[in-house]
Amino acid sequence: MFPPSFQNIIVGMKTSSIILLAIFLLLLITPGCSLLSESSENPSDQFTTIENKGSDTIVNLALAWAEEYQVINPNVRLSVTGGGSGTGIAALINGTVDIANASRRMKIEEKENAVANGSDPVEFVIARDAIAIIVHLENPVNNLTLQQLSDIYSGKINNWQELGGENRPIVRLSRETNSGTHVYFLEEVVRLGEKDNKTLFSPDTLLLPSSEGIGAEIRENPNAIGYDGLGYVTDEMKVIGVSAVDSKEYILPSAATVNSGKYPIARDLYMYTNGTPTGAIADYLDWILSEQAQEIVTELGFVPILD
Repeated sequence: MFPPSFQNIIVGMKTSSIILLAIFLLLLITPGCSLLSESSENPSDQFTTIENKGSDTIVNLALAWAEEYQVINPNVRLSVTGGGSGTGIAALINGTVDIANASRRMKIEEKENAVANGSDPVEFVIARDAIAIIVHLENPVNNLTLQQLSDIYSGKINNWQELGGENRPIVRLSRETNSGTHVYFLEEVVRLGEKDNKTLFSPDTLLLPSSEGIGAEIRENPNAIGYDGLGYVTDEMKVIGVSAVDSKEYILPSAATVNSGKYPIARDLYMYTNGTPTGAIADYLDWILSEQAQEIVTELGFVPILD
């Protein structure tokens, strides 16, 4: 029974109101029931999301890292997307990502834009990569110098016959301009690393949006030449030996030739954060530099930084 004070209230109420009051009181006294069940969730069930965006060269590696790290630390969710180094860096400057992936270093103007926008980019080298020169399996050309590659991509050499191959036109493949790999190849191969060199890609160079796209075209087109990160090279394409400008030794890309400095088209891969990372982001970057994470670098065909 309700106490007398409640009985007096009930007497003056309609039947429907009495029923609603009874249901409300029942919910209050029934064990295990709550009108605010969402607020009773265990805090340990909550998670932190890290937004990670940028280089298409790094995206498969970043996805593999994210998958493994979420097993180790299920309270951290990693959202990984590509789009190119420029896209990732722009997102970091705008404050829409936590980590930007880049296959090149930030440009001076990008750093200036970041500072003007209140950002303070901090750089981390997370792996290394070789840019492999690739052609169709049936192409008889085995070796090229950096100068020849520059002449090919600038349009000075247009037929494979000029390089000891068959009488076929050369089809030039490149990543699109927002790609860090495109920028690196322009500066270090087309322009031969010369700061004052203003040579450009030949206007008929086909710009493709992904590393996979270049590989697919190489497999189908016996006239094509392209470049890709070492992690994207497969047995269905031929890798060309490359010699530096001042060398007659042709070197194939590999972890060993990158770390020894012999392969002339090699680079570091980067992640950028806004300021010195703390908390979950710092923990994640520490793990990326660990032996466990660098083993994944090797598995995917890149070059670990621990060697």
